Amino acid sequence: MLGVKARRRRLSRRFAETLERSRMGRLLLRSVRPVGQWFRSGGWRPWSFVGPALLLIGFFLVYPTIATIIRSFFGRGATLFGPNLEFVGLANWKFVFTNSTMLMALRNNALWAVLFTTFTVGFGLALAVLLDRVRYERLIKSIIFVPAAISGVGVGIIWKFVYAYKPAYIPQIGVLNAIVVAFGGQPVGWLIERPWINNFALIVVGIWMWTGFCMVILSAAYKNIPKQLLEAARIDGANEWRVFRRIILPLMAPTAAVVGTTMVVMVLKIFDIIFVMTNGNYSTEVIANRMYKEMFNFMNYGRASAIAVVLLILIVPFMILNIRRFAAQEGGR
Repeated sequence: MLGVKARRRRLSRRFAETLERSRMGRLLLRSVRPVGQWFRSGGWRPWSFVGPALLLIGFFLVYPTIATIIRSFFGRGATLFGPNLEFVGLANWKFVFTNSTMLMALRNNALWAVLFTTFTVGFGLALAVLLDRVRYERLIKSIIFVPAAISGVGVGIIWKFVYAYKPAYIPQIGVLNAIVVAFGGQPVGWLIERPWINNFALIVVGIWMWTGFCMVILSAAYKNIPKQLLEAARIDGANEWRVFRRIILPLMAPTAAVVGTTMVVMVLKIFDIIFVMTNGNYSTEVIANRMYKEMFNFMNYGRASAIAVVLLILIVPFMILNIRRFAAQEGGR
């Protein structure tokens, strides 16, 4: 056994000497030695923990993003890649910014972003401050938060019954139209009256669903405000509105900004409520729903990929803004 080990050592030494004599061998040894030192020093250990996560991120996030960007320059087809796909250049991108349906979807998303974000954050902030003094605060907040725990599909089905419309000579099954008729009015097609009534009706559904989420986050921020600060302002003669405007609002502004940007990111991707309640008909189309139609209804992966990339481009700035705000808050602690 010892003789075998000695022969192996001699062969290894001879091989190393042979490599040292040649130029390529010296280059190979120089490149291999740092790797060996890295393994011996234990430098691989952190990567053994981070590596699996990086592989998953690369496979499920980085690769699909790159593949989608590349696919957006190819034409119609129900495959991601293949020899039969036609390179169309910027034709899909031209469709996104010139087609009337896509322009309507972009307009509706902008309308959603402005109204939905304003009212969810505004109502959430008002409820967080007002309910802090209510005796059954936890119970009421739990009830208001319930819609956020329901899936978007479930919310869409619930409100589809609320907005249900029948002609005037037929009994109304929709709650809202039943109330309107009971007071002597005419039933309204809340989801088919274009272009504003139905969009506003859908935005109301989103506000109802997400106000509770905003309230919970903003309520946590409100409870972190020192009560001594508020009491001192009241002792100095400030009324409640002045306390809110001068003290509460500035201290809660960073949290409100984070919640607002989160709502913008969420609403740019809005899909389930639209899909269930109108499927984008009657001038209610949005970007995500149009992307779904192009991909699964029309089997045009090229256009769907271009729309997906546009959606990504719209969302990324708000994500970066949120990350920077989180970093600034962590750095300020």
